[in-house]
Parts: sequence; C-alpha cells; structure tokens
Amino acid sequence: MSLSVGIVGLPNVGKSTLFNALTRAQHAEAANYPFCTIEPNKATVPVADARVEKLAEVCRSGRIIHATVDFTDIAGLVRGASKGEGLGNQFLANIRECDAILQVVRCFDNDDVVHVEGSVDPLRDVGIIETELILADLQSLEKRLDRLSRQARADRSLQKEVDAMTALQAHLDTGAPVRAFPGLEENDALLPTRQALNFLTDKPVIYVANVGEADLGGEDNEHVKALKAYAAGRGCETVTICAAMEADLIGLSDAEQQDFLQSYGLAQSGLDTVIRMAYDTLGLQSFFTAGPMEARAWTIHRGWTAPKAAGVIHTDFERGFIRAEVVSYDDFVTLGGEAHAREKGLLRVEGKEYVMQEGDVVHFLFNV
Repeated sequence: MSLSVGIVGLPNVGKSTLFNALTRAQHAEAANYPFCTIEPNKATVPVADARVEKLAEVCRSGRIIHATVDFTDIAGLVRGASKGEGLGNQFLANIRECDAILQVVRCFDNDDVVHVEGSVDPLRDVGIIETELILADLQSLEKRLDRLSRQARADRSLQKEVDAMTALQAHLDTGAPVRAFPGLEENDALLPTRQALNFLTDKPVIYVANVGEADLGGEDNEHVKALKAYAAGRGCETVTICAAMEADLIGLSDAEQQDFLQSYGLAQSGLDTVIRMAYDTLGLQSFFTAGPMEARAWTIHRGWTAPKAAGVIHTDFERGFIRAEVVSYDDFVTLGGEAHAREKGLLRVEGKEYVMQEGDVVHFLFNV
C-alpha cells in the first residue's frame, strides 16, 4: 500500500517549489523502489528510514527497497473553486483521490513574490481554501440528501441516514469541516454517506509553513506562530520548511546534505519530517522483511493483524497464512540476524491474532 498526499495551496505560496523538490528527489532515489510509474503531476518518493539500510548491512542484501509516499501537485486554488473558478473542478477531483492534504501556506515576506490576495496573511489564506472545500462538501451532501429524502418516503429504513445527513449539513453550514462533526467515527448512520461522497474536509490536514531561509533554525516568525496556533486549535499538525532550501538539497550527497542542514541549525530535511508526520497522522507504521536478496520496508495501518500485513506482500500470503516468525528490529540488528535471534530464543512464532508492532522483522509462512 502507498500513502497518497495532495499538495494544495494558493498561487505563489511555494507549492510548486516544494513539489519540484520532491520530484527531483524522486529521480535521485528511483532505484530504491520498484514499479514506479511517473506521471506529470505525481512524485513517488521513498520514506527515509535508516533501519532498512542497517538490515541490508546485517543480511548483506542485494538491494534496498524503502516504503514510498505519492505526492500529487494539485492545481492552485482560488476563491470560487467550489463553483468551478480557475481549475477548481480539477483541484477538487484530485483531492478526493488523496488520503491526506498537505496545505502549503506562505509564511514569508518578499516584495518580489506577488501574493494573489495582495498581502501575506496565513490565516486568511487557510480560510479561503477551507471555505471552498466546505462549500464543495455541502454541494455533494445536498445532492445526496435530496435524493435520499425522497427515497425515505417509501423506505423508512433510510430515515436514520437522512437525519444524520441533515445534522451534518447544519454542521457544515457553520463553516466547520466534516472531520470536526461531533461523534463522527461512532455515527454508523453516516458511514454510507462518508464512503459514497469521500468528503474533502473528512481528510486529515497537515499545514506546511513555508518560510524564507532567514527564518530557518531560529524562533518562529509571527506568520508561523499564527498558523501553528490555528492548527493546534483544530487538532492538526504543522511543519515549518523552506521550500527553496529543500530544492537546493537535491543532488547533494548524504554528507553534503547533512552539512548543509547543520549550517541552518537543522537535524533533518523538512521533506523527511513531512513524510513522517503524514505517517503518524494517518495511523501508519512499518514492518520489515530482510534476507540476502533484499531488505524492504512495508507500510500497514496500526492495529493490523499478521495475516492482513502478509496480504500487503501478496494476497496469497493472507489467504494461506500459517504463522509469522517475528523478531524485533533491535534484537535482529543487535544479534546479527534471524538465525542468532532464534538461537537466543528471541524469535517469536505468532498466529492469526497477532497484532503487528512497529519495526517487526517478519518471515511469513503460508500454504499456496
């Protein structure tokens, strides 16, 4: 499975610069993952994880395959997108296909870079985008509500869903997103509607405060502080990056990148932070397979059982699951591989009810 993140933002906020940095990173890392289909508006990038390299070292693996994230550069949003202004229809359709939204917000002052609204104001910019997404969700909901209300006159079993949709409509009318609807996850009556409409404001959002190079490594500027406070009030994460600097990192060696980042007082690339944050936001985790042929990271949802995780590798693994032989990453590396872990009694045999843990190194056994 691959995580899909849509990059959104107003014109001239740094969205394209960020996407271009990701795209160039993709070309630099292309050998690290298989079956990569490159589309003009999509970049498939590896998830930086030093554990995979260490496993490959222990097992003398022939190749290394990282987990990946798909980033989609979505058409710039303007006021009226929900009514088709600009590339609004394309923008909204592309967001529906994504698992999460990465909203790039301009948090730097530069007279040479024109702002579409005439001034730098992160909260106004966020408000424009979120208003358009809410209006689009309202349009979708009202169409479905009208149809189901008529059907409910003949089929009373639909009334609970109609009532739930009516309550959600009133909630959206206040300017609040679907994800903030009280009791959303426990509301079984709304589930068919959520699945059918794939609401834009039901998706998790990560805010990217795009700053200038002078703002890196020090105290947040006033724009960033305002954005972080807004995001925290809505239970969302914020990451501060300089898209222009991220573009400069591409093409440098690992050592050169580290020196470059340290010169700004940074421990890691902002892009790596964004990817990790997206994983956490969506409740994802990694497990590993490692051997002489390859060391590989796989992405699953937290709480998945061993058979379901095996199905990510191949559907036959899930159907014919027998057991999983599991070693924690730390034990695998410390002891020098699976054989030594088995000798020390640290290789566990787990059945169908086993819930996968972050960093498990696994060998699945199955019937064909």
